[in-house]
Amino acid sequence: MSRIVLASSNPGKLAEFNALLADSGLSVEPQSAYDVSDVEETGLTFVENALLKARHAARLSGLPALADDSGLCVEHLRGAPGLYSARYSGKHGDNAANNAKLLHEMKDVPAEKRGAFFICVLVLVQHADDPAPLIAEGRWHGRVLTETRGTHGFGYDPLFLPDDETVSAAELPPGLKNRISHRGRALTELRQRLAAPHV
Repeated sequence: MSRIVLASSNPGKLAEFNALLADSGLSVEPQSAYDVSDVEETGLTFVENALLKARHAARLSGLPALADDSGLCVEHLRGAPGLYSARYSGKHGDNAANNAKLLHEMKDVPAEKRGAFFICVLVLVQHADDPAPLIAEGRWHGRVLTETRGTHGFGYDPLFLPDDETVSAAELPPGLKNRISHRGRALTELRQRLAAPHV
């Protein structure tokens, strides 16, 4: 397995995965290269949605497929935006609107109640009907800021202050962010699983 298709149309995710897998020997190609459109995310969990995306991309491309489903879970909002992070404001992928809505929902919430975590679930299937997909998960804990900070990253990065950091996720150097983020942690676990002997 040297070529895999990434089940995403998000350029930010593609850039992160290519950086994170640069020394792995894997060539990650976007699903758009195979005319694969986004599949409807009807799952009730991050795992279900990632599996839907991976199987869809593998079926249409004929290649092994890697999918991730990720989002920001805010404790004060009972886990929202969660599964709906990319379309929190109603329009898919409108980062500015999503951030504005989150700021509004968190208005006047004190610092000690602004806890949140990013979660990333990765699913790798060898083919569309793979009965034993590899599944990895990463979580990145922190809190929601009261204003956006930084220009790196995408999504909610400008509003997320990771634990043990003094700058937002969008202010971190991209290389460091890729290593310590939820996506970086999930990918580290996935790579360990891939390197392990298969039973």
